[in-house]
Amino acid sequence: MSRTAILSAIRRGLKRGPLPADQQAMLTSRLKTHPRGLIPARGQLDLPGRIALFTNQAEREFATVAHLAAPAEIPAAIAAYLARLHLPPTLTISPHPALRAIPFAATPALQIRSGTALPAESTCLTLAFAGIAETGTLLLPSGPQTPTTNNILPDNSLVLLPAARITASYEDAFDLLRAEASLPRNVMLITGPSRSADIEQTLELGAHGPRRLHILILDGQG
Repeated sequence: MSRTAILSAIRRGLKRGPLPADQQAMLTSRLKTHPRGLIPARGQLDLPGRIALFTNQAEREFATVAHLAAPAEIPAAIAAYLARLHLPPTLTISPHPALRAIPFAATPALQIRSGTALPAESTCLTLAFAGIAETGTLLLPSGPQTPTTNNILPDNSLVLLPAARITASYEDAFDLLRAEASLPRNVMLITGPSRSADIEQTLELGAHGPRRLHILILDGQG
């Protein structure tokens, strides 16, 4: 069913036609201005402060974080991470140009495939659109170059985050998204690996998503 058909059905159910001009103007104004509520002060820091806060908050939520100076360091850092955890040296990367440009050929021990993750693949590298310092949260919009499947299917989620895209608050992150792209069909907000304590209050990682979340922060990168 099309969007027009759905909205028409809602109007019929409410016995209401198009909005009067004054209400339409009020709605349009609200959508354009994005009014904000109370925003926590803890994220209102300079970039080094936001990086430090993001790292601290992410690690509190059972993520691990590595800081890298340049894209050339990424392949070796990933290979070392996989070896440390005795994981297979195979990696699926989302088909984003920034990830395809990483010089993986310099680390031949890694087996790389670009595309959407398959059920049998255990580790995936994705690109974060932004990080949110106040809670250590990643903002991951969906799209042809950033498939949502890659965020939730693999057991081991690796996420590349340019440090300059760490914002103070959720509101700042969504302002950045609106400014640079149309709002996508899906936006994931991820804080730490998947976990649940529903059964006997025992924490279980990987309950309904990745068991591990490893964030690669490119310090000083935009």
